[in-house]
Amino acid sequence: MPLSLDPYGRTVGTCSVGGADLGEWLVRSGLALDWPRYSKGRYDAAQQDAERAGRGIWKGSYVEPWLYRACVRANGKPSSCSDDANAHP
Repeated sequence: MPLSLDPYGRTVGTCSVGGADLGEWLVRSGLALDWPRYSKGRYDAAQQDAERAGRGIWKGSYVEPWLYRACVRANGKPSSCSDDANAHP
């Protein structure tokens, strides 16, 4: 179901199968992050559940994509932007 457009004109929406929200499933499985800018925190509980259980990306460390892109835009080197003290262990 389309909800809005992002700054680049792409559709932001939710997808479901048989009543199950695929975005929630991806976040709960640790395969995606809740992006509050667009979700308004809709998947926060699912993300916390994945983090507590150590599923998917929560098994390693990473930097949120939006923080990585901001670092590179601020003239950071990709290697120094890809992991830092704020990365999730």
